[in-house]
Amino acid sequence: MDWCSPLTGWNWPLGLGDWSPAFPVDPGCWGRNWKGAFTSSCHPGLQERPPSAPSRAGPASLSGPGLEGVRAPRHTRLTPFPSPQYGIVLDAGSSHTSMFIYKWPADKENDTGIVGQHSSCDIPGGGISSYADNPSGAGQSLVGCLEQALRDVPKERQAGTPLYLGATAGMRLLNLTNPEASTSVLTAVTHTLTQYPFDFRGARILSGQEEGVFGWVTANYLLENFIKYGWVGRWFRPRKGTLGAMDLGGASTQITFETTSPAEDRASEVQLRLYGQHYRVYTHSFLCYGRDQVLQRLLASALQTHSFHPCWPRGFSTHVLLGDVYQSPCTVAQRPQTFNSSARVSLSGSSDPHLCRDLVSGLFSFSSCPFSRCSFNGVFQPPVAGNFIAFSAFFYTVDFLRTSMGLPVATLQQLEAAAVNVCNQTWAQLQARVPGQQAHLADYCAGAMFVQQLLSRGYGFDERAFGGVIFQKKAADTAVGWALGYMLNLTNLIPADPPGLRKGTDFSSWVVLLLLFASALLAALVLLLHQVHSAKLPSTI
Repeated sequence: MDWCSPLTGWNWPLGLGDWSPAFPVDPGCWGRNWKGAFTSSCHPGLQERPPSAPSRAGPASLSGPGLEGVRAPRHTRLTPFPSPQYGIVLDAGSSHTSMFIYKWPADKENDTGIVGQHSSCDIPGGGISSYADNPSGAGQSLVGCLEQALRDVPKERQAGTPLYLGATAGMRLLNLTNPEASTSVLTAVTHTLTQYPFDFRGARILSGQEEGVFGWVTANYLLENFIKYGWVGRWFRPRKGTLGAMDLGGASTQITFETTSPAEDRASEVQLRLYGQHYRVYTHSFLCYGRDQVLQRLLASALQTHSFHPCWPRGFSTHVLLGDVYQSPCTVAQRPQTFNSSARVSLSGSSDPHLCRDLVSGLFSFSSCPFSRCSFNGVFQPPVAGNFIAFSAFFYTVDFLRTSMGLPVATLQQLEAAAVNVCNQTWAQLQARVPGQQAHLADYCAGAMFVQQLLSRGYGFDERAFGGVIFQKKAADTAVGWALGYMLNLTNLIPADPPGLRKGTDFSSWVVLLLLFASALLAALVLLLHQVHSAKLPSTI
């Protein structure tokens, strides 16, 4: 897989060590100043610093923020039925960490549609960024799932199984505010991961652009939109085109889709070469627009403008610790000049969908656009085109509306009506309707209102374009997200050039197919002779 950067015009493999910029950046809030440092247009006092990453000797090492030249060794088929290969990716998100184990036949590592999810494991507790004050706890939190990996990957395959950890927006935020803590957390998880017999190839922070593009690669790879292996034993390129990808995490959201025209903002364009085909892709990541950070920003706004929370259900109340609300760089613009971080404020819900919509609308700015068209906050975006898959919190929010609440969400109008319906519910009504989900139940109104506003006003989906959006968390029994695309790239499982034509089945399978064809031909011949013979017999009265 080749990646052509519009910033330089050079072409190079998409290995993160080869491509990764020195400073991961979310252009939604962060831009480059004239000295080359990254600054925040949302919070000008903050600068994004390059994350330090520990290194170790071995098959792969960490150097700076990326992995330098990491490539998996080629596997030689020694037997007619080779043992499968495995790969492990730890997705260190802002709210939690998940482990994915992938599996593929060793002799077909460059084919498409082959790599699938073998197993997964959700790590309890928060994301590794939540261990800023206790870095060793970040490494210790991974042990349970790593022990499962020892059971899921055969012992004889463990030493050759690549193991990666990629951290996303939660660690990007931590690196902005406390780069020393960010380095300590990465060092701690590296220490834990190197204690296991896998081929550890590094722990690093992904940029928002990488997160968006790898999610797009994952979705289209699983849905066989790049290339497909036909039953006759030949490769062919499907004519259905690629699918756009929308990811809603805890601290950021990404939109990525193929476009035909060059981007007015070259930082939002990525060019890929996959299986001999060139793809021009628009991608953008909005830091502080993930679900968890949006909820914090809405909470901060409610404390500023109301004595209640309009997005919370009436009858629900809780005590809010001000230090928790204002500790994030995403709420720095709403932070009072003086406040007691240890103070707790009692806040109640009011079930007011109209005030909630106004609160959510305040997250988006449409006042200026330096390009011919923008999404929001002055960010260039071409018109959305084609079909899309929306996953992560997009899926969980819409699935709650249609499954738990039983509300139609097939159109934008229905999605808005569903959000209003949830926001009108009292706490008692919600608990009666959706028992057993109290942990996040009060936040579904805000989440649904945000998703509806982001898609319609933010990204510019109209009713026709929204009809092409599917909300899924899996494709081909594999979780959709950046993790698989990340591993496919670093292990070189997607070639830049198309594979040659080849026989699709082994010799024994062809013998069986030929025998079946001969049998069918013989049966047809016998039937034909019988009909001819019957026609020649004299008719009787």
